[in-house]
Amino acid sequence: MKPAAGAGTAFAVVPAAYALPLPDGYTDDELAPLLCAGLIGYHALERAQVPEGGRLGIYGFGGSAHLTAQVAIARGATVHVMTRSEEARKLALALGAASAVAAAEPPPEPLDSAILFAPVGELVPPALEALDRGGTLALAGIHLSDIPSLNYQRHLFQERQVRSVTANTRAEAREFLAFAGAHRLEVSTVPYPLTGADRAFMDLAADRVNGAAVLRAG
Repeated sequence: MKPAAGAGTAFAVVPAAYALPLPDGYTDDELAPLLCAGLIGYHALERAQVPEGGRLGIYGFGGSAHLTAQVAIARGATVHVMTRSEEARKLALALGAASAVAAAEPPPEPLDSAILFAPVGELVPPALEALDRGGTLALAGIHLSDIPSLNYQRHLFQERQVRSVTANTRAEAREFLAFAGAHRLEVSTVPYPLTGADRAFMDLAADRVNGAAVLRAG
């Protein structure tokens, strides 16, 4: 395992069980989001239980979501994106999404599954309401603002379910990186110097990053 240039050392030693083979054909900037945003997005996709050929809704379209959407589409799902950023909606359509609308707007058809990447609890009710009977909503963020009151008939009846997402497993990491090696994913990145981490976080909060923010050492 060779760290990024400027990291202060040429090599690092890690336990073999935690070392993962990286897919060929990606730059360092592109690999970085795969190892974080991509992994948690893949786990969220598994938690969402998208049926074969199913209809998946994605709420929020940043670093994780734009990779997750491509995996779902490659598996045969129809993907609908709901996000507040106009630039993110354009990216979603360019990557193959069937539709892309504002965050709280309903998708054009009922969903079998949905993933909420945006840390906005107010989107939970419309996401649940968009699910068809038996649908699953996966909450993919490590933080989520308070969820408003739910109406049982509108949001949960007909066996809809809500599942949280914590962290991926090593087995899923190997699966996802193998998938990324077999299917070339388009990784949208915005690079920042390591000293610009604060600016990167502010740009992410203000929806000025289209895809994933990447910090470069050195």
